[in-house]
Amino acid sequence: MMPVASQLSTHKEILMDANFWHNRWQTNQTGWHETAVNPLLITHFPSLNVPPGKRVFVPLCGKSLDLGWLLSLGYAVAGAELSELAVTQLFADLRMEPTISEVGKHKHFRGEKIDIFVGDLFDLSHEILGPVDAVYDRAAMVALPEAVRVQYSAHLKAFTALAPQLVIGYEYDQTVVPGPPFSVTADELHRHYSDSYSLALLARAEVAGGLKGKCPAVEHIWRLEKLPG
Repeated sequence: MMPVASQLSTHKEILMDANFWHNRWQTNQTGWHETAVNPLLITHFPSLNVPPGKRVFVPLCGKSLDLGWLLSLGYAVAGAELSELAVTQLFADLRMEPTISEVGKHKHFRGEKIDIFVGDLFDLSHEILGPVDAVYDRAAMVALPEAVRVQYSAHLKAFTALAPQLVIGYEYDQTVVPGPPFSVTADELHRHYSDSYSLALLARAEVAGGLKGKCPAVEHIWRLEKLPG
């Protein structure tokens, strides 16, 4: 069990992180939002062998165009997001009028084949979220400080019942750019997930122009599959 002092420190980091992201959305400082569907998702999602009709969970989904792409292929989508503003914009972009209700500590935005839960990801449970057939993590792991990533990965494994994952991350010198997005190495991913998953590196490439134009960086994508037994 994590010592009480460490738990309090991690909780403080989570709260600071939440305030940071709320401010970024409110001031429209959303440079991480991609204006096209992520090409790594298009190329590598089929490797999960998840048939259309199944449900894909996207943690810290924002208003990502990737959700609309998954919907267009016939998948159901679930997401978790801190910012209600981001989710409102997401449904506007999808041209959907959501049904909104309170579920536990979350606001539940529901549309056709899409459920987005607004609130603290760490308050989300399997009972609230429902079944998950795959996880697509482009923006969650890299958005969280290192101490919080430990808690995040353990929580994600628990409430998604070890569903297969696609995880996108970056590696770079954090003494030059402090993040976010944070640098998440292959070794760290293995520390978080190798007890429950086999990890396969699908692609690795230099980031054109470097991270934020400040330092060299590598983007990588991994497939995580539940270990047998």
